[in-house]
This record gives sequence, structure tokens and C-alpha cells, in this order.
Amino acid sequence: MNDEAAVRAALTDVAGPSGGVPRQAGAGVPVTARRAGAPLGRAMEAFTGRALGRHQAAVVRIGFGLVWLAHLLREWPNRRVLYGDRSPWSMDLAERLLSDSGAFTVLPWFGGRPWFELVYLLAVLAALAVLLGWRTRAATVLFLVTVLSLQNRDVFLGDGGDNVVHLMAVYLVFTRCAEVWSLDARRASGRAAAPAGPRPGRTGVVLWVVLGAVLAVCQFGGFAGGSLTWTDRTFPYVGWSPLFWGLWAVAGLWWTLGRLRPDGEVRAVLDALANMVHNCAMLVIAAEVVLIYATAGWYKVQGSRWQDGTALYYPLHLDYFAPWPGLSALVGSALLPVFLISYGTVILQVAFPFTLLNRRVKNVLVAVMMLEHAGIAVVLGLPVFSLAMIAADAVFLPTGALLWAAARLSGIRRRSAAWGP
Repeated sequence: MNDEAAVRAALTDVAGPSGGVPRQAGAGVPVTARRAGAPLGRAMEAFTGRALGRHQAAVVRIGFGLVWLAHLLREWPNRRVLYGDRSPWSMDLAERLLSDSGAFTVLPWFGGRPWFELVYLLAVLAALAVLLGWRTRAATVLFLVTVLSLQNRDVFLGDGGDNVVHLMAVYLVFTRCAEVWSLDARRASGRAAAPAGPRPGRTGVVLWVVLGAVLAVCQFGGFAGGSLTWTDRTFPYVGWSPLFWGLWAVAGLWWTLGRLRPDGEVRAVLDALANMVHNCAMLVIAAEVVLIYATAGWYKVQGSRWQDGTALYYPLHLDYFAPWPGLSALVGSALLPVFLISYGTVILQVAFPFTLLNRRVKNVLVAVMMLEHAGIAVVLGLPVFSLAMIAADAVFLPTGALLWAAARLSGIRRRSAAWGP
């Protein structure tokens, strides 16, 4: 009897007091709790299971690579005056400011024109590699180093677009921005179609060894000064050395697991972490754009020239902002359009964060902001600032529109290739 009672009690625990089919996992959880947890579970699965906004990340990468490359090539004849040995802001003055701010730059390491020319050429090559998406993990790090090195050489240069490039160069390092529309994506698709299956090539490990050797020489050579440190006296109290060495080590681990255990659990965990870091970086980029517009709009609200609608009138009559004097005079003479554009700019920038709640309104406003920046580039002669903001705005473009534009460009390219012979 005792054995029968024990069996009956066990069956009651499994099947419930009324017997029948055993309960499934989670059956004791209320239905409302399961329904409330389902969206959160799906969100976490999407957040860790795939890289969100791949096409937007690719457009941001292409945009900022193009902006920085165009700037470097445009200023090639003036490079020594802007960042080199002929700059009015001498290297001694730059080093004094760097000692106080702790900003990163490699130009003071050796000094002299040969070292500057090498860094400038490396900046051009890194921007081109980011634009094309070639070895993007290493290219984005070199892009970051060259952007910081040149911009921190003279912080008084720039028109506002340099600050946007500065920030995005940091964020791009943590994104998976080459999964589409890049040479890396084309190479990965070719490997996946190979009979032996997707396996990483050897070019990446050669580049990894070379960059590791260069980093070791810079770290222990004694000429980096206070640039490559493990700790920093200001927030976040971590120097640049942990970042560079950490990225280098993760890249090596990624390649090793891709060769030895491409389907192992450790590689899956690393892939999930990479997706999380990418998604967080994309969220930070979007938040950065929102902050730029929100702060600019609310600061304009406080300005008397923006309040009376004459803010645009004054730069149109300055020679510095008049690359096309005739066009500037034509626009500046139309007082009603100047008034409407001044007020419309404030309204659009203040309203931009709130339009994110409605997808259609957001898409329309993003297109309007891009057209406005294109007008600023032409009328006021601020191409770097305008193109940088257009590239940053691309993070909010809908995927369908990007795929449509890519399909149209592919069709034009195929027709051009067919017409060529």
C-alpha cells in the first residue's frame, strides 16, 4: 500500500490533481505573465541572434569613409599647412594642449615631414578601405587612429562635420558594418559557395600578425609617450592600450575558432556577443544623431536671430559662406523664404526626436533633413559638415528604401556593362 501511495503521489505531481496529460514547462505560470514575457524574449533573441540594421550600418560606413576620403584628397595640396610642419598651430603648441586634454594622436611620436606624410597616406588608404569594406575590422581601427591623429593635431580646424566624423569613427569600430555591400561580404559569399565550405583565408592572419607587431613596437618602443597607456586620469579611466590590444586579441581568437571550430559553442558565443555590441553601437549612433538635432534645435530657440527669423540672412551675406556669390545673393534677397527656412529649421530639429514614434513621419523628416544638408553644402559651402550629417542620418533610413536604391544601382551597372562592348 505504501508503494501504491508513493506512485499515486508522483503521478499527481506530474499530471496535476485531476490526472491526464502531464503539464508542460511553464504551465504553472499565468497566461498573462507568459504573454508579457514573450515579446521580451523575442526582443532578446533578436538582439543577440542577429545584427540589426545591417544595411543602415553599411551606408553609414560608406558615407563616412567617403566623407573623410574626399576631405583628405581635397586638402592634399594644403595638408602640410593644416596638419603638418607648416601649420600655424605648431607642434609645440599642439603638444602642450595634448598634455592637458589627453587626446590621442600619433603625429608627435616622431615628428618631421616623413612621418606626417606616412600618417596622411595611411589615412587615405584607411578611408578607402572603409569605403570599400575591405578587411573592415582592421580598416575601421586604422580609420579611427588616423582620424583622431589628424583632427587632434589642430582642434581649431573644422566646421562641425569633423566632430561628427570623430565620433562615428569610434562607433564604427564596434559595428558589423561590412556584412552587406562590401568586399568582405563578397569574399564571404564566395567562401560559403566553395565545395569545402566557409573557411577563413590566410590573408587576414598575415594582416593580424603585421598589425600586432606594429602595435607591440609602438607600445614598447618608448616613443609613444602618454598616448598608449593602460589607464587614464579622466573618465572612463581606461587608456587606449586595452582597446587596441583587446581588439587585436579578439580578432585572433575569432580567426582561430573559424579555422578550428567554426561550429563550436565558443564561436557561437562570440558571434552573439558581436551581435550585441553591434546593436548597442547602432543604438548609440542613432542616439547621437538625435542629441545633435535636439540640442541644436533648443539652442536655436534661445537665439534672438532665430526667433525673429533672420538667422539665415547673415551667413548668406558673408564671403566666408558664399562659394557662389550670385546664388547666395539670390537666396538672401528673398526675405520670405529666408524667414520660412529659418523657422522651419528650428521646428524640424526640435521635432525630430518625437517623430521617431511614427515611422512614416520619421521617414519624411529624414528625407527633408538630408535635402536641407545638401542645400547647406551647396549654398553655404560646408560640404564636410553636410555630407557627415547626411551619412549619420542614414541610420534612420528604412531598409526597404535602401534595398530599392541598391537594386536600381545594380540595374544601372548591369545595363552599363551590357552597353559597353
